[in-house]
Amino acid sequence: MNNELDMEKEGRYDILQNNEGEILIVIGHRRGGPENPRFVYDGGDTALLYRSRESAVFLGGINNEASTPLKIVDEVVVAEIDGDEVAREYTVPVRIVRSLDAIK
Repeated sequence: MNNELDMEKEGRYDILQNNEGEILIVIGHRRGGPENPRFVYDGGDTALLYRSRESAVFLGGINNEASTPLKIVDEVVVAEIDGDEVAREYTVPVRIVRSLDAIK
């Protein structure tokens, strides 16, 4: 059994917000489903999506327009896209931390 965490940087992703303030994060499809996922954010330009014990995704280059809403929501919806199709969609709790620098 492999216990290593596979950390990837997501090259292209979207962060969208609807009129109710809910946030959708669109990323590329990954193998294996999410297990107890967490969205970890420190208010800066990088966030970390823990999908499972084996899979995590860095989201870099978060702009200021997305930063403020990300800091005030309790959860985000993640959609994994495979081609033009939504492969899976799931709700992820947001955890605000002091700094992601130790993880980067």
